[in-house]
Amino acid sequence: MLETGRRLKKGTVPAGNADSPTNISSLERDSPLFQPADDPELNRTLTRRSFFTRTSAGLGSTALASLLCPALLNCSLPTKVRAADSSSTGPGELLGIPHFAPKAKRVIYLFMSGGPSHIDLFDPKPKLPELHGQEMPASVRGEQRVTLMTRNQGQFLVAASQFKFVKYGQSGQEMTELLPHIGKIADDIAIIRSMHTEPINHDPAVNFIQTGSGVVGRPTLGSWLSYGLGSENQNLPEFIVLLSGGGGQPVVSRYWSNGFLPARYQGVQFRSQGDAVLYLSNPPGIDQATRKSLIDGVNDLNRLKFDSLADPEIQARINSYELAYRMQMSVPELMDISSEPKAMLDRYGAQPGQASFANNCLLARRLAERGVRFIQLYHRDWDHHVDLPGRMRVQCPQTDQASAALVQDLKDRGMLEDTLVIWGGEFGRTTFNQGPLKKDSYGRDHHPRSYSIWMAGGGIRGGITYGKTDDFGYNLVEDGVHVHDFQATILHLLGIDHEKLTYRFQGRDFRLTDIKGNVVRQLLA
Repeated sequence: MLETGRRLKKGTVPAGNADSPTNISSLERDSPLFQPADDPELNRTLTRRSFFTRTSAGLGSTALASLLCPALLNCSLPTKVRAADSSSTGPGELLGIPHFAPKAKRVIYLFMSGGPSHIDLFDPKPKLPELHGQEMPASVRGEQRVTLMTRNQGQFLVAASQFKFVKYGQSGQEMTELLPHIGKIADDIAIIRSMHTEPINHDPAVNFIQTGSGVVGRPTLGSWLSYGLGSENQNLPEFIVLLSGGGGQPVVSRYWSNGFLPARYQGVQFRSQGDAVLYLSNPPGIDQATRKSLIDGVNDLNRLKFDSLADPEIQARINSYELAYRMQMSVPELMDISSEPKAMLDRYGAQPGQASFANNCLLARRLAERGVRFIQLYHRDWDHHVDLPGRMRVQCPQTDQASAALVQDLKDRGMLEDTLVIWGGEFGRTTFNQGPLKKDSYGRDHHPRSYSIWMAGGGIRGGITYGKTDDFGYNLVEDGVHVHDFQATILHLLGIDHEKLTYRFQGRDFRLTDIKGNVVRQLLA
């Protein structure tokens, strides 16, 4: 048994009331800090028990006020609901974020899973038709890694793109004829032709561009932003994921994981068909009042456990139950795109009730309007090892119109200036063919050393092309943009210094960009 920092001998009982100021050691009694006051009434009330008795009502009133009005105690940001929970100041404010005035408030990331071919989309190489079918020079390939799929290939023959490249807009941005709609927004986008990454296979490469690390288990970009910036809408998650496309590489939930950050920062997958979130609807026989009663009861038990263990995962579970209940009211209306005018549906190519990239782009705009911080769309089946021309003719129409419609729609609504839109995959494709090279068909293997993406809005300079590859589109020539540079630039546009957004885990301060990364200022408006 411990009392005032000293251990009592077994079998002894401290004299006097446990809360009494007289129940202290002789050394403590001689200290000036423990000298009795002249006022007997003050001496009687200076006890721990008296303190809690007299202040309990005030603490309860403060707690009730914070529940009724979450923003009441958040004086510096009265209109925001921070990410930590609905009744407390969130991490963003505690970390002093934003570090400087942001250009963007939110991100819509159109992720093309599988690795679109930059040589066939955004990086024209006019000399390749002359070299088509010839052995690719060893001096160009160098000692770069190739995958197991082409390592034992007898020849590495140059495969020139079968598609024409067209100059679009006043800026004259060059891109494939397969993307006429994106061509119409050429003056609003910045094409980066010098992206490069480190992993050569899909899963590590997606993990790397999302988490900044080749190690599984780190927080993803959306989770870092949720942690740093918090939420603007207490009725929706701050990080939402939508999937589309069939076949191709699997898109696993680890790609929107919170990693070692508290669980409340993980992404939430919404479905564009059926129930938007699994198990969000009430089961048969359960009405809204019963559901609320059940959630309140479970959360009361969780709070008791949290009070004894102070485990942040318990608090995250409490928050998730409460958020799910609020989402029952907000999500159905949000996901019903049939309320959009027919002209708007036609603009995107969206069809209510269908699962498609077009529907998801329209949903992304609706989510952005409601203050969702990070919206990530994954569209599968860009992994074209064989019959690339035929499969590109399918993939491009599925994504071209809706991608352009999203950017133009945001611009028309005055939202593009503070919404960052990103389009791209985890790596590019090789200049040489994979498998047999036919007159009208070829395949391409993975290529991490150079590839293309585009960005728009949120402080990005439109109408520019940044970076350059060699005549084969295989090696970087100038202005390379590493994945960590790309991530640092995104954070900068959101008002975050990438070196200061950190989280201590296992004795180390981790960050999205690890120990690297430079902001690409030439891309900034």
